[in-house]
Amino acid sequence: MSLNSSVTDEYQNRLARLLVSHPRWSMIIAILVCIASSLGVGKLQFSDDYRVYLGDNNPQLQAFEALEQVYSKHYNVLIVLAPKTGSVFSASVLAAVEQLTESSWQTPFSTRVDSLSNFQHMYADGDDIFVADLVPEAVGLTAEKLATIRDIALSEPMLVRRLVSPSADVTGINISLLPPDGDLDANQKVVAYVRELVAKTELAYPDIEFYLTGMALHDNAFLEASVMDSKTLLPAMYLFVIVITGFLFRSWMGMLATTLVIVAASLSAMGLAGWFNIVLSTPSANAPVIITTLAVANTIHLLATFLRRYREGLDRRAAAKATLTFNMRPILITSATTAIGFLSMNFSDSPPFQDLGNIVAMGVVAAWFYALFLLVPLCQMIPQKAAALPRSYRWFWVGFADRVLARPMAMVVVIALLIPTIAFGISRIELNDNFIEYFDDRFDFRVHTDFVRDRLTGLDTLEYSLDSGETGGLYAPGYLSAVEAFANWFRAQPEVVHVASVTDVMKRLNRSFHRDDPNYHVIPDQRELAAQYLLLYEMSLPQGLDTTDQINLDKSASRFTVSLSNVSNAQLLDVEQRASIWIDTHAGDHFVAAASGPSLMFAHIAWNNIVSMLSGTSLALVLISACLIFALRSLPLGLLSLVPNIVPALMAFGLWGYLSGEVGLAISVVSAMTLGMIVDDTVHFLHRYREAIVTDGHKAREAIQSTFVEVGPALFSTSLALSGGFLILSFSGFSVNGDMALLTAMTLGLALVADFLLLPPLLLLMDKLLCS
Repeated sequence: MSLNSSVTDEYQNRLARLLVSHPRWSMIIAILVCIASSLGVGKLQFSDDYRVYLGDNNPQLQAFEALEQVYSKHYNVLIVLAPKTGSVFSASVLAAVEQLTESSWQTPFSTRVDSLSNFQHMYADGDDIFVADLVPEAVGLTAEKLATIRDIALSEPMLVRRLVSPSADVTGINISLLPPDGDLDANQKVVAYVRELVAKTELAYPDIEFYLTGMALHDNAFLEASVMDSKTLLPAMYLFVIVITGFLFRSWMGMLATTLVIVAASLSAMGLAGWFNIVLSTPSANAPVIITTLAVANTIHLLATFLRRYREGLDRRAAAKATLTFNMRPILITSATTAIGFLSMNFSDSPPFQDLGNIVAMGVVAAWFYALFLLVPLCQMIPQKAAALPRSYRWFWVGFADRVLARPMAMVVVIALLIPTIAFGISRIELNDNFIEYFDDRFDFRVHTDFVRDRLTGLDTLEYSLDSGETGGLYAPGYLSAVEAFANWFRAQPEVVHVASVTDVMKRLNRSFHRDDPNYHVIPDQRELAAQYLLLYEMSLPQGLDTTDQINLDKSASRFTVSLSNVSNAQLLDVEQRASIWIDTHAGDHFVAAASGPSLMFAHIAWNNIVSMLSGTSLALVLISACLIFALRSLPLGLLSLVPNIVPALMAFGLWGYLSGEVGLAISVVSAMTLGMIVDDTVHFLHRYREAIVTDGHKAREAIQSTFVEVGPALFSTSLALSGGFLILSFSGFSVNGDMALLTAMTLGLALVADFLLLPPLLLLMDKLLCS
């Protein structure tokens, strides 16, 4: 044994003596640390802004925010009306639209409201040009007037598939918003007002169904997901922990001690997050569920060892001392490797996952601290001695080891053949991350949005600022012709449902200034005419409905918005690529532009996150390997441990490829996150195996049998607890959490299989190889 190892063991023995000799002082220290750290919980804040997923340095977000600084912000509420009669062009439905439009102006932070009723219809009467609301007074409209309004609306490209469906059975009211930066409650105020407004309108118009969607409702769903998970999953997690510890140990003190450790670890981690000014989001808000799951692992190992020694006849103090001597090093290493795995999530391009990794890493360290300073002292207060273990307990694990080692080479070969077969499923995985589908149908937002996407318009958008490169360049016939050609190209694409372009306004102006002659529904052929038409049009628009949402101030660029149907990441990126090629080929002399928008940002972040997490996972693997070699004091064992730690992730992703076939933002962090966790079982197994070889003098086969008897039950129990905990989290209605948890549970389950069925034969074969 090296000098460093001797020094390390001396420190461990000294700490163990202190904890056993002064249990009350240990608990007082633990309580004080818990109080001091958990006071930060009051400083926690929650953000439901989708932009927190992207980070300030995200290039797509920077491009999108630059576009929003020139035009209006892309943040809205869309109220959709679906009359049971099947037609929106009735006096009662249009009256509801008119009433909602007026009330929507009172929405907090609203800057603009667009609907059928206030659409600025331009028409000619002789030599005079008029711009007025399409529906001036809905009450009392005659059948003839309703038919005229219907014809105008369904022939207007600025309305169809945006604010009215082609079949006229659905219409929408779009509220544009500009919430102040830094007001984390702004969106909740918006949603509360709009929901109350719609609820009142529903009472007045029972024959109309109402649906709410838009980015404000999308962001609010993040908050609702966190609240839902905290009300259901966290209590379920605590119940699961109580049940499993009660079943395993049949000790009320064991259940109490375990509960205190996980509560203290969760409070400390969340409190430290508050002290460090971490703003919670939906992924990071679920950190307590993950911490609860992970904290159980150390408590199970310590309690299992303590109760086993206690049942074997040791008094409580001696059993506690033996427990610490046996577990001090492995739980330190497993806590360190788990923390390293979660800290590697800082390589993620998405800040919420960085926050999740940091909070859970703090929780893991806290769980280790409380396991030593709180759990071990509490163990010494167990009032009565439990019944001795039945003899069949040892026979079962010895028999299991014998069956695993009966034909070690055959076992290794079979598993070696299974690994590539299952891992081949990785080739079936497709990157897809639709931010609307983060929520399942337990959320009103998802149900309402699916209805709107099917019946009215698409919520996946591509945004462009088409820059002519010169002041007033927007009026140039060449520029307008290129923009019109770009719009026509997009309208011909199968994924597109609507295109909003300045040329729609210019063509309508040109026609109106030629007495509504349909032959003049074309781009003005003179720059001066285009400038004159647009100036007169802008002067006639009412306040709040100007053109600044589509045209910049010096008239050098215009906004171009493409709404798409329900598309996958791959389809969205393909459309973007095709559009970029079209611009380079056909419009390079007239404008420059690059796509942006929320959907596109999430499409890119998923891929970028996978690339960045490869670096994080690689670094975590190197650091964890170094920890294992140091902990096991053996280079061969340290290197061998990599096999059962890498194989589970490969097989889990392969199974995911067969079962789901899609990965998104959350899945990209699983390999790094689980790497530290699946090492836990390997560390405990190999640590006990080495002790059996070095200290007890066993041969390899006997050492493996002894290892199964000593740590097999605890390894099985911790894997059950971890997998069960993440399976509970997989029931989240928020797919980012649910998918991440399900794949993690699969990985942990496969890790147990690898440690029980693959690692022992490899140890036996390695021993034979080294001996030869």
